[in-house]
Amino acid sequence: MSNGPVDLIKEGTTELFVYKNKASVKGPSLKDGMPFYNPAMELNRDISILVNQWILNTSAKHVHILDGLAASGIRGVRLAHELSGDFEVSINDWNEESFALIQQNIQKNQLKNVSVFQRDLNNLLLERRYHSIDIDPFGSPVYFFDAAVKSVYNKGVIACSATDTAALCGVFPQVCFRRYAAWPLHGPAMHETGLRILLGCLCREAARYDRGIEPVLCYTTDHYVRLYIQVHNGKAAANTSMAQYAIIHAKEVPLSQENASMVGPLWLGKIQKKTAIQEIRTLASSKQLNTKPLLWKFLDLLEEEADAPPFFYTINDLSSLLKVSPPTMEHIFEHLKQKGYIVTRTHCSPTGFKTNAPFDIVTEVFKSQRIS
Repeated sequence: MSNGPVDLIKEGTTELFVYKNKASVKGPSLKDGMPFYNPAMELNRDISILVNQWILNTSAKHVHILDGLAASGIRGVRLAHELSGDFEVSINDWNEESFALIQQNIQKNQLKNVSVFQRDLNNLLLERRYHSIDIDPFGSPVYFFDAAVKSVYNKGVIACSATDTAALCGVFPQVCFRRYAAWPLHGPAMHETGLRILLGCLCREAARYDRGIEPVLCYTTDHYVRLYIQVHNGKAAANTSMAQYAIIHAKEVPLSQENASMVGPLWLGKIQKKTAIQEIRTLASSKQLNTKPLLWKFLDLLEEEADAPPFFYTINDLSSLLKVSPPTMEHIFEHLKQKGYIVTRTHCSPTGFKTNAPFDIVTEVFKSQRIS
């Protein structure tokens, strides 16, 4: 193992040795050859704990979990230490420094339910099957989709992160088309569009093997997209999923200013499973998590928008387009609900809202003034 600086940190109830090669808790990490630890991803890892506990609670079988691109191994070690139930964890990374650090952290926490591998992830996925697969690469996870959808058991969960947001959000549309066979959209709704492109790509990959996907909990930030999807066997499940996979016109995305006429193909179905989020949020009460106050608010927001239509408006962009001073969010919600429309907040933007109201109704409400 390297003689580089190693620090002892604690997340949840787990103490681990890490290389602190990132001083800030904001933003993405950088790839520098060392097994990285990114403190900004603690919320991400806390959600992993809750989703995998939900998997365990809803399964009557022994559950095999894979942390496929483990880096420092913090996610896999935390899963092994903090979950309860009948399960085992496999932790894999082909970097020698990572492999040594993971072994050190397993010894420190005296874990018995863990196997460590130093393998190419695609090869490992083709040799064994798992109930929960986590793929957290630098960049795109698309290179592992084929092996993952063949490896995961029926009703198992694939979790993946994508940090190539510049491609998914339309800054580099040719890159997005090469990787995901989809055209992105650069504009106010670009992060949700990127999330739906990633979901669509995974949907198409699963359908090749007569398997369908059901999003459980999916979200996007400035720096990455994160998906948790459940895989279901059968042609009917594949057909149901593929019915949500389509190309749309850019004008169908609110506030789109793009010259491009087509977006996608991408996923147009729900991106959250409301009942699952409710159950996952309840599990947070039983776990010791440093991010719990933020986590509860975030899960509340995801639950709120679970049944909302795709895409969203933002107050600032509407104000700029309509050349009027923006009303409050409360004003918009009150008046759209009075007219019988769905309206919710969105995790994609603090000033965003989703609604099934047509644009002329949104414009009418936006321009109307509250009477004092």
